This record gives sequence, C-alpha cells and structure tokens, in this order.
Amino acid sequence: EVESDILRRVRTLLRELDGHHPSCQSDRGMLRWTLHKKIDQNPSNGSVLVQILVKELERAERGDFRHYIIPLLHTLMYALIKAPCISDELCSRVYDFCKKLLTLPKPFCTIGLDYAIRLKMERTAPGMLYQRMVISEQSLKSDLYPYQEKIFIFADPELLSEAICNALVTDTEAAQLSQSPRSCMCLVITHAMQAGLGEGCNISGLKRSLQEMPTSDVEHWFQQVVAAVECTGQERGTDRGQHTARLEKIHHAILGALQADDASSEGLQGTPLPNPNISFHLWTEDDQLWKELVLFIRPLSQSCEPSCLSQDLENFEIQDIISDCECCEQTRFSVLSTDSGIERDLPAAPEEHFATWSPETEQSRLQRKGGIKKKLSPLESMAFLQPGCNGAGAKPPVKSPKRASTPPEPAAPLQRLHTAHIVLLGDDRILGRLVQAYHSLRKRETRRVFLTPRLNLQFYYIPVVTGQPNTLAVADHAATGQEELCEVAGYLGRADPWYESNINTLCHMIPKLATMPSSPSKHLVTDLFITDVIAYYVRMGTQPVCFQVYTVKIFFNDPAQEPAEDVFLTELRTQVQESISHKELNTTKRKTTLDGPGIDLTVTYRKVVVSDRVKELEMSLRSTGLVMKAIPADEAEDLVSLNVNITEIVRINNLSGRSFSAVANRLKTRNIKIRSTEQRPFTVCLDKDSRRAYRNVISMEVSPCLEPSYCLQKTRTMKFSLHETEDVGLVKYMPKSLLLPINTFAGVIQ
Repeated sequence: EVESDILRRVRTLLRELDGHHPSCQSDRGMLRWTLHKKIDQNPSNGSVLVQILVKELERAERGDFRHYIIPLLHTLMYALIKAPCISDELCSRVYDFCKKLLTLPKPFCTIGLDYAIRLKMERTAPGMLYQRMVISEQSLKSDLYPYQEKIFIFADPELLSEAICNALVTDTEAAQLSQSPRSCMCLVITHAMQAGLGEGCNISGLKRSLQEMPTSDVEHWFQQVVAAVECTGQERGTDRGQHTARLEKIHHAILGALQADDASSEGLQGTPLPNPNISFHLWTEDDQLWKELVLFIRPLSQSCEPSCLSQDLENFEIQDIISDCECCEQTRFSVLSTDSGIERDLPAAPEEHFATWSPETEQSRLQRKGGIKKKLSPLESMAFLQPGCNGAGAKPPVKSPKRASTPPEPAAPLQRLHTAHIVLLGDDRILGRLVQAYHSLRKRETRRVFLTPRLNLQFYYIPVVTGQPNTLAVADHAATGQEELCEVAGYLGRADPWYESNINTLCHMIPKLATMPSSPSKHLVTDLFITDVIAYYVRMGTQPVCFQVYTVKIFFNDPAQEPAEDVFLTELRTQVQESISHKELNTTKRKTTLDGPGIDLTVTYRKVVVSDRVKELEMSLRSTGLVMKAIPADEAEDLVSLNVNITEIVRINNLSGRSFSAVANRLKTRNIKIRSTEQRPFTVCLDKDSRRAYRNVISMEVSPCLEPSYCLQKTRTMKFSLHETEDVGLVKYMPKSLLLPINTFAGVIQ
C-alpha cells in the first residue's frame, strides 16, 4: 500500500513535467515536498522511494524521456541524503546510472559526474553526504572538513508588501530556534551510526546517552565520528567493513557493552536534516551585500561593538578609494638599479664588521628600505579583516626568523572555505539592484582583493509578485504587467522544467501564505514548506545560467553635467520627455504638426551576424521611444545580444492630407549608440525600476559590461605594448564580459 501510494505520487510528478497540471492548483509545487516528507514521517519509506525512483530513471532512459532524468535524479539524491540507511546494492544501481549519463551532452554529463563522485564516497563511508551537509550549513568546527555555508535572503521592502516581509522574517527565525550546535552534533553522530551499522545500532540508547552527556563529551564523540567517516572516504583501499569496525568501536564506547548489543528489536529511526543557516535581510543600503559577505568571512568578535561597524566599513571604503587614486596620480620616478638581488653580489663590508657578527646584524644588513608604507584604515586593522586570524586557510602571522640562514615558513595559500548563497526574492527589479551591487563588488575586488580568494559566491532567484503592491510597484505596474516583471523567471522556467515546477510556483504562493489568517494549520504549512523549498533549491540547484550584464553611458543636455554610467540586466526603455518651458512647448507643437510625434534620432549599431564579423550600420528616424530587451523570449536564443524594438513614426501623404503611423523597427545588436539630433531630451529607465530613471538625456551608448579585472589587466598590458590592439599575454585567458550566474537545477537543457 505504501509503495503504490509513493509510485502514484511519482507518476503525478512526471505528468506535471509533461504540462498536465494537477486538478487542484494548490498542489502545484508541493508534489516533490510531500514525497520527501514521507521519509520524515516513516524512515523505512526512504528505501522504498529510492527504489521506485531508480526504476523510473531506468525506464526514462530506455524510453528516451530525457526531461524526466534530472528531476528524478535530484529527487532521488535528496531522498538518499535524508534516508537513515540505504543498502549498498541500491546505491550501486544509482551509481551505475550516473556513469551512463557521462555519454550525454550537458547538463546531463555534468550532473551525472557530480553525483557519481558523491555516491562513490557514500558507498565507502555511508552517511558522509549528510555529515558534510550539516557541518558546512551549521558551521560546526571540524579540522577535517572546515567548510562553512550560509544562506542570505534579500528582499526589497519597496517592492514587497510589509506582510510578506514580516512573514518571511518570522519563518526564517522560527527555523533556527529549535537548532543548536549541540543538537546538530548529536544528529550527525546518530545518522552516521545508523547509516554505517544499520539495524545493529541501538539508536534509542544512543540518543539517550548523548542527551545525558555534557556538551564537551558530545563534541568529543562528534569529532571521533567525523574523523572515522572522513578518513574512510579519503583513504584509498579502505572498504566498508573497516568503516563499520571503526563505528562499532565508537558505538561501544558511548553506550557500553550491554547497551550496544541491545538493538535486535529496534527498527530504523529517522534523523531529521536540520534547516540550514538562513538570515533574512531587507535591502535598504547599496553596499549592504558587500558588508554582509565581509562579516560572514570575518565575523565581529564579542568585544567589538556593532555600532562601530558602519563607521569602520565607511572608513575602509574611503581609504580604498584614496589608495586607488594615489596609485593612479602619484608621480613615480624610475631609477636604474644595479642590484642583482643575489646576496653574494652585495658590496663588501669593512673588516671590523665581521668581528662583531651576529644574526641580528646580518639581518639588518640585508634589510631593504625606502618602500612606500601605506597607513592602514581603521577597518583593516580590525581582527576580522586581517588574514592572520585563526582558522583554516588563513595566512600565519609573519615572525622574524631567529637565524638569518633559516628562511621563514611559506604562507599557506588561501582556500575558499566559505560559500555564500544569495537568494533574491522579488521580480526583475531586485535583479537590477543585484547587478549594480555585483558590479560594484567586482570593481572593489579589482582594486583590493579580499573576498575572491576566500569566498564562493552563488546566486539564486525566487520570483515573488505581490497581489497588493505598494506605491512604487503601482507606478511600475502601469507600464508593465506581472508577466513582464518576471521575465528572468520565465526564461529560467522554460530552460529548466524542474525550476518551473518547484520555484516559479512560489511566485503567487508566498504572498498567499503570508496573508493567511493566523492559525495552527498556517504555521504547519509555512514553517515547513517555504523554508524547506528554499533549502532544497540551494542544496540541489548547482547549475548556473549566466546572463550578460550591459553597461550604459548616459549624456545629458546640460554640458556642465557629468555623464552617468550604470548597468542593467533585463531591459532599457526610453520615452520622449515632455517639454517644460513655454518656448520649447511651442516648438514641439510645430514640429509635431509637420513631422509627427516623437523626436529625431540617429541610431548607430553593430549588427549581429552569423559569422560574428563586425558590421556597423547607421540610420536616422523619428521615434516616440524604444525598448531594449536582454532576456530572449525563446530559450533557444543566446543571452549575449540585445533585441531592440524602436517605435518609428512614418509620415504618409495621401489625398486626404498628411497622416502618421507607428511602425515597429526591430534589430539585434550588442553595441548601440542613440543620439537626439534636434537636442530634445528623452528619459531612460533601467530594469523596469522607476527609481533608476534618468531625465534630460540627449544621447547614450550601450555595450556589454566588461569584467573589471579584465579592464585593469588590459590597461597594464597596453602600457608596455602601445600598438597592440588584440589581447596578448594574460588578458587572453581572462573572462572578458561580466556575467551574472543564477543557479537552477539543470541550467539550460540542450
């Protein structure tokens, strides 16, 4: 009966992937969630679910239903991590299937290889995937696996209603209340014992003993279990029997001989997978993303007052800009050096110096002086920005060697031990803010590298469209519908059906759950469902879809006003600006009567051709406005070109008189320049956000945004090869364009 119920739910899930949505629309997006909740309700369902999913995967391969493979595989792997114990024979079947995927194109081969590597470790050391996930997500201390992960949820309070923001804050805080480092260490111990020993584990006695232990003892046995699992997974030639023997030894030490053998009548018991470390942030400051990432890598000590944080971060940014300007403007004089850098080539010292030789005098004799010493900013001197802090992967503090002949130990290379999962809630307008923050972060890292060698940065997007928007949203909704406000989510849903089924369904579900009246059933759904879906998306969504970021340079009709530079991701829209002065209004009326509405524009662009050769064209026309779309309507189109729709006004002369008609002029390009020939201004709006509108514009230039590190290296290369136009040296191997990667479950399925 249980098997038939699970099979029916799996088949319903597959029918939804074919476009046959369930009769009850509220079930959309909850089918996968209910399947995995079966394991929490009854741990023995884990093996049944994995067995059914393996059969469906093999059937999909035989029938060439490739669009079933990735959703089924993600569901299976998540069930395998949550299940208390899976037989080696079942893991072997999944492992063999993943190896077959290596012959398929991307993303099947990429996902298959990733899961095959994980399954090989899991077969050798059962429970390793669960253990590593909990250690990293809860930031538990472990020298053998020192990785840390955190989920940052960002929402714009001007785009989402207050009820939605309050509901999300409440849910994320409630998800962390029942968890503590001690409880998570106990979960790791019990899951590893049950996964390795199976029914031979006295799980009830183990839980009871751990509950009665002091925290120091729990931490001791946690380190012992982690060492046993990690060493088994990393040692070559270690079989499953040796791993079982190690766990049995720890099992006996915790329980004692009598209790350890008393496990004959017990069945499998569930070990819940704790919620990851989630923090919710209302995006109110432009550099808030950078601040949160810095604090994640170098958290403030308890002795540091939080009130000092804002001033310290500001001082760090000011000093960063000053040092950047000093490097550019300071006059440097070149001096021809005859020093080879070899010790024996140094000029001989007077003989009396050798009479009083000591290591200290030898060290001072070899010391180099005369360098530029830069004063550290207040933030740099803080402990959490110093690379010499304690922790794995950090550089050790430099100490003076006791003897000049003994070289100091080389500094350990930095490792990316931290992973920040940035989850954006909202529509395309919050992605526009993300692009601005990401571009600013990349420029900051180019000037002074800090986050890049230490942090893995991953982006996720959950579309949320509120049914009762606030004032700002009303203003933007007047020009664009709800579907147009979620163009990125629409593209991701077409490219990845599993994203459409699990994430795009939250677009209207989150506002509905947030506005539900308070009741026990509401808390049962929201506390489990929304948090679980976000955790599932972050844990299993590893395939990025890279979107091209575009830069726009805007020139104003006032010559004294400096040109503005900005970036956008989805859309740029221009409209004719209404005249303000009486003189301009009269001129506009006469011009409209003769030539029609709009303004005269000169458009210069590079046409996109199949051969990828540059073909520059220019045209003049009269237009009332244009729209540049960076997100294609079809997932088969590339993401590196702009679709420009210009509303052209054409004059028609006939017997009844002069008339005008609007004609849609479409072109595809990557670089485009637009100039108002009659010096009449127009407005420019970026990413459908009325807060990012520019007025009194007379011309603009749009092109793909370049990676700031590429620009810096290109500038340095041009100093030494002034006549080189092509990329040479290191620049050839650096990413040229700035791309925004948004993670999905499958990427773009080819």
